[in-house]
Amino acid sequence: MTRPFDDLFREAHAARSPFPDVIVRRGDDGWRVADVSPFVAAWNDLEADACAGRAIADVLADAADPLVPVIDAVWASGMTVTDYCIEFVDARRRRRGALVHARRDEDSVLLRLHDVTDALHAQREPRDESTRFGGLVAAAPSMLDVFRRVERYGPVGMPVVITGETGTGKELVAQALHERSRRARGPLVALNCAAISTEILESELFGHQKGAFTGAVKDHRGLFEQADGGTLFLDEVGEMSMQTQAKLLRVLETGTVAPVGGERERPVDVRVIAATNVPLELAVSTRRFRADLYHRLGVLRVHLPPLRERTEDIPLLVEHFLGALNRDESKTVVRLTDDALELLVRYPWPGNVRELRNAIQRVFVEADGPVIGRDAFAEWLEERRGLLQTPYQLDAADAFSHVAPPTQAAPPPLGLPAPRDVETKPAELTRDAIEDAFHAADGNLTQVADRLGVHKATLYRRMKALGISREDLERPD
Repeated sequence: MTRPFDDLFREAHAARSPFPDVIVRRGDDGWRVADVSPFVAAWNDLEADACAGRAIADVLADAADPLVPVIDAVWASGMTVTDYCIEFVDARRRRRGALVHARRDEDSVLLRLHDVTDALHAQREPRDESTRFGGLVAAAPSMLDVFRRVERYGPVGMPVVITGETGTGKELVAQALHERSRRARGPLVALNCAAISTEILESELFGHQKGAFTGAVKDHRGLFEQADGGTLFLDEVGEMSMQTQAKLLRVLETGTVAPVGGERERPVDVRVIAATNVPLELAVSTRRFRADLYHRLGVLRVHLPPLRERTEDIPLLVEHFLGALNRDESKTVVRLTDDALELLVRYPWPGNVRELRNAIQRVFVEADGPVIGRDAFAEWLEERRGLLQTPYQLDAADAFSHVAPPTQAAPPPLGLPAPRDVETKPAELTRDAIEDAFHAADGNLTQVADRLGVHKATLYRRMKALGISREDLERPD
């Protein structure tokens, strides 16, 4: 189920002001903890209420060593650090991992720590080979049906039409069909019919003789002849002119090809696989595609579903792309965090698998550690948002037809554990509200802040402004 793009866009921006798990301030003897979340305090079997004012090493133990250089750098430069991976040993001597998000805020450095221990140490089960088919990676039922059709259609000699949006992997299906055919030892020749003009397309397909037109200084063997004994893959076949379609139909019916400017026909033994990202039925009804060619080509058909309709394949594809990048670039990125994968699953992918591959390549290059978090995609999402505001039209722009105008309200941040709740303005924290929450939480100020939907530091500031102490709250009414 995809989400409106603006929701993702706002969340990515919200992630740049992370809700802190640790607040540190510089003391005379180094960094001291001003506040810490129960989540982080639990790493070293501490109560959050008992951590304020203590040295960072006393609270975070072995995590302090990799954290202090990050804190020093953020304090000195004012820069914001996102998705910096650290490893440390907790109070129970367990090796852990965390993604660090750090920023300076007046006299403090605020840190958000996203636990990625399981990601670092996960023992992966061997991947079922049924999810890999040639260059295709999938487990969705619709894609398994594609695999079945390729196995069945590969050995026969009839033409095949592959349909699907741009970026879904039509050329990979054509390659898989060729490899499973009796022509597998012959050549696989590919041509994008939309990439060249009509005049050049005919020359490329059928060849030409010397002097056939200006610039034809020698004979040229066309792709039909080059693919003799093998397969010719015609991508974007719906973009052919009517004239070229007529010549293609004749080749399919006669098994012979006449070069441009020549009279002598030459026999060719070629299986044609065509692909299109536009409905050929619509093109036929609007007379942009010949009905007789449609019937000749469309004997067998394989349809590739868009990525947004098979989101269960996204984790498999991410793993596949990371594995290939690790091998090619001699780098080790173990995986994406669960919330980063959640973002990818919710994005509508107008560019399909090709767009996903490009996004993974980008964050892979920029990654500093073995785990990539949700914040790593924030800039990429921003660019996608800007792309929609330009005249450039995406091939699947209708995927964004439901995008609503931006609003001021922002959901919880991406890339980090969700905050306890949207923070309430201090002015809204009345004495009665604080007292009620205090009694309901049995005097635990961390839980009081939870109930009021604020950070504990905000609660303390409001209590001070109202002249309320813990002792005041503990007195019976």
